[in-house]
Amino acid sequence: MGRYGNGILELVNRAGTHMTAERIFLEMKKQHSSIVMATIYNNLNALSAQGLIRRVSVEGQPDRYDRNSRHDHLLCRCCGRIQDVFLGDLTEQLKAETGLDIESYDLKLSYVCKECRGRACPTERKQ
Repeated sequence: MGRYGNGILELVNRAGTHMTAERIFLEMKKQHSSIVMATIYNNLNALSAQGLIRRVSVEGQPDRYDRNSRHDHLLCRCCGRIQDVFLGDLTEQLKAETGLDIESYDLKLSYVCKECRGRACPTERKQ
């Protein structure tokens, strides 16, 4: 982990949202004016590889970064909002179902958030 790794880790862990690398860069820039985007990406990759933070990937959107605690995500299929949901640890249930030792999983549940209900959704799929 680089010089700014601990600051980035703290920022991701205390954030109330799922921050993009760009948002993390803007926040870090307030304290460290000489920081560059490559430094952010290098540290995010290292923190993620070490299992200290989670990378949340959603097709068509920039990756988001999240604290590394057991939880899953609700993903609005219209606006892309990501929200935490706590369903409990499903590891043992998945192991029983598959017969495999599950190391980790990343569950994303698709839904339409309150703000998007009742309005046209630009990403809505035609049946």
